[in-house]
Amino acid sequence: MAGPVQALEDRAVACANHLKTAERVVLASHIDADGLTSAGIAATALERAGIEFEVVFKKQLDDHEIATIAAREEETVLFTDFGSGQLDAIADHEAAGDFTPVIADHHQPADAETEYHLNPLLEGLDGASELSGAGASYVLARALEPEDVDNRDLARLAVVGAVGDMQAVGGELVGANREIVAEGVEAGVLEEGTDLAFYGKQTRPLPKLLEYASEIRIPGISNDQNGAIRFLDGLGLDLKRDGEWRRWVDLDHEERRTVASSLVQQALKKGVPADKVDGLVGTTYTLLAEPEGTELRDASEFSTLLNATARYERADVGLAVCLGDRADGLERARKLLRNHRRNLSEGLQWVKETGVTQEENLQWFDAGEEIRETIVGIVAGMAVGVDGVDRDRPIVAFARKNEEETKVSARGTGRLVAQGLDLSAVMGEASAEVGGGGGGHDVAAGATVPAGREQEFVELADELVGEQLG
Repeated sequence: MAGPVQALEDRAVACANHLKTAERVVLASHIDADGLTSAGIAATALERAGIEFEVVFKKQLDDHEIATIAAREEETVLFTDFGSGQLDAIADHEAAGDFTPVIADHHQPADAETEYHLNPLLEGLDGASELSGAGASYVLARALEPEDVDNRDLARLAVVGAVGDMQAVGGELVGANREIVAEGVEAGVLEEGTDLAFYGKQTRPLPKLLEYASEIRIPGISNDQNGAIRFLDGLGLDLKRDGEWRRWVDLDHEERRTVASSLVQQALKKGVPADKVDGLVGTTYTLLAEPEGTELRDASEFSTLLNATARYERADVGLAVCLGDRADGLERARKLLRNHRRNLSEGLQWVKETGVTQEENLQWFDAGEEIRETIVGIVAGMAVGVDGVDRDRPIVAFARKNEEETKVSARGTGRLVAQGLDLSAVMGEASAEVGGGGGGHDVAAGATVPAGREQEFVELADELVGEQLG
C-alpha cells in the first residue's frame, strides 16, 4: 500500500529497509507531545514488524546525550522528533562506527549528510506546519508494515502530535498532515468535524470552558468566572444535571448551536472584530476509539495530557498511554496533568503580577526558578494577550536550568510568521553568539544559554526579530 506522503516515500522506504536489517534498535525520542507520539508510533511499528528495540527519552539532544546513546553499543539508532538539527554531531559518531542513524524528524537539518534521513524540509515541505515529528514517524511506520499489517490506526497519534506541536494553522491541519488525517478517517480511528474551537470540550464544565478559553477573548466572559456563569444562565437552557454544570460534550446539537450563536452575538456586541469571531468555530479531531468525556477523545486534550507527563520526568507514563495503557498509566498521567495545570496557572499568575519587559521588537520575562524550565514556554504562550503582554510581538521567556545554564523559550503567532518571523533562526543565531545553542520552528523555538548572558541574548534576539519583520 502506498504511503501517505508521496514526496517522502523513497526516504521512508530506505529508512524502513535499513531498520528491517537491524538485530536491535535504540529508539531515541524527544519528550513533548510530538516526541511522545512519535515514540509511540515508532515503537508500535517496530513491534509489529518484529524488530527488537529499547526506548530512551531525552529532554534535549546535545553532544553529551548523543554520546550516552552511542555508549549503548547498538548498531542502529532511530531518532524521532529530533536528530536533524544535531546531524553534525550524529554524523561524527556514524563516521566513527559507533552506530548507524535513522532519523524521522521535522526540524531544520544541520549542515551534514546521512543516508537514512526522513524530514519534510528535505523535500520542500514545511516542517513547522505541514508535517510534525509524529507525522514523519507515521510515514516511516507505514513503510515498515509487514504484508499482513495495516498501520493506519497510528494516524490518530500522528494527529495528536501535530496538534500538540501547534501545527493546526487557523485551527486546521494542512499540507501533508491532511493526508494523514484522511488515512485515519479511512481507518475508522479519527473523525474530522467542525465545532466550537475552545479547548476542553470533553472535560471542562461549561463555565470553565468559557472562562478559560484563550482562543478568542470575549469581554465579560473570558477570564471572568461570574461573567461566564451569567452568560450561561441567560440562555434559557437546562445546562445542569443534578446540580452540576454539564460539559460541551454532554449537550445535544440544538443546545450547542444555541450556545455558539449566543457567543457570536456577545462577541460582536462587545466589539470583537468579525474576522476573529469567525475563529469561534474551527476544525476538531476526535479519536473514535476513546470514550466520550475523557481527555483522550479530543486530539488537543490528549496532547496536553502527554505534555504533562514528560515535562515532569515521566516520559514513560506518556509512552504507556500512547501504547494503550488505560489503567495505571492513564491514572498516573491524569495525576500529572492535575499538577501540570496547577503549575501553569501559578506560572501565568506570576507573569501577570510581575509583568514583561518591552524591547523595540520583542518582549520578555525572566522567571528564574519561579517557573519550571520544562513549562516556561507554555506559560509564555498562554501569557500572550493578557494585560501588559502585546499580541503583536514575539515573547521570550527565561527560566533557570541549572547553575551554569538558562533555558530560553520563544513564542510567536501565525500572523507574525506570515510577516517574516522565524524564531528558529533567531534562537539559533542569538544563542550561538553568547555560547549556547538553540533552534525549533518559526512560530515556537527554544535555546540554552550560559547563565549571566541573558541580557546580551535579548539584545541580539531583538535585533534579529527587527531585521526579519522590517
